[in-house]
Amino acid sequence: MTAVFGVDIGGSGIKGAPVDLARGALAQERHKVLTPQPSEPEAVVAAVREVVRHFGHQGPVGLTFPGVVVGGHTRTAANVDKGWIGLDAAGLFREALDLPATVLNDADAAGLAETVHGAGRGEPGVVLVLTFGTGIGSALFVDGTLVPNTELGHLELRGKDAERRASSAAKERHDLSWEQWAGRVDEYLDLVEMLFSPQLVVIGGGVSRKHERFLPLLKDREARVVPAELRNDAGIVGAAMAAARAAR
Repeated sequence: MTAVFGVDIGGSGIKGAPVDLARGALAQERHKVLTPQPSEPEAVVAAVREVVRHFGHQGPVGLTFPGVVVGGHTRTAANVDKGWIGLDAAGLFREALDLPATVLNDADAAGLAETVHGAGRGEPGVVLVLTFGTGIGSALFVDGTLVPNTELGHLELRGKDAERRASSAAKERHDLSWEQWAGRVDEYLDLVEMLFSPQLVVIGGGVSRKHERFLPLLKDREARVVPAELRNDAGIVGAAMAAARAAR
């Protein structure tokens, strides 16, 4: 197959790279630009075009989006401009890039990468991949099959969205110590464990590269809690995997 490219669109940054699908790894060092503020569709599309053209890529492109994506249409936009709601995002990127484009939820993309190439590889039963960043993304798998668009960061915790209390952005916003933040993460994990009884929880997102600072502070629980192996590259890899599947 022609080289496949992955783009991870986040609330604060947009990063992308060609992906080696056999290894589940970036084929070149990723290129990153800041997410435009406000993150209106036209501005984000221009930033994505810049990332893809940085590599002179020609071929399928997979793109993550921080919200619900159904049939290439973006249905929610918690951490980006509300102008995305109801858009045919796949069609928008396809036209702007003049390349085949596939769009999926950002945490679902990270989960695909982790369950095929990372910490969830070969794991039976219920596996939950959680990405801690601007918000909290979630990808739920049952015997390796994805249940898309779970958006568990929006579960209610103490009367508000859980991600308002326990995301890594919340840690920075409230200037929490690692111990204080781990307490909030534990409270969130109690909630998702009660609801879904996962055998394995994979912690991803940008904060996963510092997992040794907080994972040992979490309490013991029924689920095994492990760091993402692909760290913050999981979204790029998973996006490319989705694009490759769509191109078959």
